[in-house]
Amino acid sequence: MKKQNYECSITANTSAHQAFESINRVNEWWVKNIEGRSEKQNDVFTVHFSGDIFVTFRITESVADKKVEWHVTDCYLPWLKDKTEWNNTDVVFEIVPENDSTKINLTHVGLVPEVECYDGCVKGWEQYFKGSLLQLLTTGKGEPS
Repeated sequence: MKKQNYECSITANTSAHQAFESINRVNEWWVKNIEGRSEKQNDVFTVHFSGDIFVTFRITESVADKKVEWHVTDCYLPWLKDKTEWNNTDVVFEIVPENDSTKINLTHVGLVPEVECYDGCVKGWEQYFKGSLLQLLTTGKGEPS
């Protein structure tokens, strides 16, 4: 049986370029407390949540207005048995123009129903990707943590 990575999508009345730029402004839709750069391929950035919770990413692919891929190089998720469960997972944003709007597909490769954080992490992606990033695209202001 094939493992099913988490996938979801949003569509906004915006350009592919604006979607690409917005994804890269992580501090405006996901987490305000970010260290490093998140704009181009090979950039490394760490998002810091409350306490000592963090995730470090390296941008492994960045194709203007089409795709952004982040690879998790380190993390600390203290509520999980495996506090580094996200390590070596990938977050992939695919940007698809559709008439006067743009669809963004998110796939978190490695976030599968069998892992401990699946349910909680899905709720997080729903809040920040489907909620805050969509708000940033439609109103110009997201709701980062």
